[in-house]
Amino acid sequence: MDLKLDHYSEDDTEIVVVEGEIDVYTAPRLRELLIDLVNKGNFHLVVNMEKVEFLDSTGLGVLVGGLKRVRAHDGTLDLVCTQERILKIFRITGLTKVFGIYDSVQEAIEKRKSK
Repeated sequence: MDLKLDHYSEDDTEIVVVEGEIDVYTAPRLRELLIDLVNKGNFHLVVNMEKVEFLDSTGLGVLVGGLKRVRAHDGTLDLVCTQERILKIFRITGLTKVFGIYDSVQEAIEKRKSK
């Protein structure tokens, strides 16, 4: 399985749609996209992981790196994820305390705006 990446803007938030496997081979493409978006002034990101089938430690590292980048600009990086097997990875690593994890893109955007 390959990695498909797409992104679009909604309510001054850049939505990154990820589909497939985020692993040691594909994670660099996600890293490049996140860096590019931040370099272009997008500091509020939502990564939609609804169609992610696999996530390894390299993928986690890319997400944490993206979070550090946006936080350097007082930004946010939230995740949309409802798949139990992917959520379990965030629970085990303690990253549920670091990332906002939501059921939908709309919920993630609304939470950020209400802060």
